[in-house]
Amino acid sequence: MGENSCVRDNDGRKLDHKTLEVLRMRAVEQVAAGAHPEEVAITLGFHKNTVYGWLAKVREGGHGALKAKAVPGRPPRLSPTQISRLYGFIVGVDPRQLSFEFALWTREMVREVIVREFGVRLSVVSVGRLMRTMGLSPQRPLHRAYQQDPDAVERWKTEQFPAIRAEAKKAGATVFFADEAGIRSDYHAGTTWAPVGQTPVVANTGARYSINMLSAVSAQGALRFMVHDGTVTATVFIEFCKRLLTDAAGPVFLIVDGHPSHRAKAVTKFVASTDGRLRLFFLPGYSPQLNPDEWVWKNVKHDRIGKTGVTSKDDLKTKATGALRRLQKLPALICGFFHDPNLAYITA
Repeated sequence: MGENSCVRDNDGRKLDHKTLEVLRMRAVEQVAAGAHPEEVAITLGFHKNTVYGWLAKVREGGHGALKAKAVPGRPPRLSPTQISRLYGFIVGVDPRQLSFEFALWTREMVREVIVREFGVRLSVVSVGRLMRTMGLSPQRPLHRAYQQDPDAVERWKTEQFPAIRAEAKKAGATVFFADEAGIRSDYHAGTTWAPVGQTPVVANTGARYSINMLSAVSAQGALRFMVHDGTVTATVFIEFCKRLLTDAAGPVFLIVDGHPSHRAKAVTKFVASTDGRLRLFFLPGYSPQLNPDEWVWKNVKHDRIGKTGVTSKDDLKTKATGALRRLQKLPALICGFFHDPNLAYITA
């Protein structure tokens, strides 16, 4: 193998700046003592031109010219204190509080805040790099209703639901979480592969149909459902509850949201007529993240029906029923819904 085909063990390019300073001084001293520059270069592992360059620097600026210098680089535009303040803005402030139109932070908006607060102008690319050094990354946010009461959510998680769970265990009851969802024939989800620059086309019906679905899930992986052609009224909800009781071996504790059909007088009367076999409990307002049944609709609507083509109303109903029956046969997947961090309170 040729002499220049690899980096030698004593190659000066491997050394840190302080060590290089020492070697530069040693090389100059050896030359001053009578050694030939090219011999010194070979001994120390440098190119002869490098050693000649050091000698020239000494002639022009003395031995101080061989001192190690700080690695040059652009100084930071924002101080640590300013970066800390900027982090507080991005993490702790809704952009709308700073007179922005949108509720989601963008690099352009952060750039404007930096100009506004610190009088420093950065490029959009530099802003993105800065945010990453602060440990920030672009993420899809979870949307919460502003009417949601955080204290009510906390009480539900730490006090109300644990009491319900304990009471259900004592009564031998199954705890179900129920919800309703509608789906239309023009609901689409997912992506497909296609040539760059050519938007793919999937043929579907141009007519619009819709159906409603009711379902209930338990932490043990059970799923009960009903597909309904029309609005979900108190009468429809009562019918769903009757079916739920028919399938249950013991009492049912049913947790629902505050939808009017759940709070109707007819529903209250029906629950009372079951002699304790059915009990209703209500989630805090505007808190869908507390209901694992929301994951049923993601699976059925987004992961299944939205990726198919619908040709008629009957086809939509068939596909919805099929997706629910498929999920019903996958109790392990249903149990997985309860692993959502927002639902950890259920199995804690």
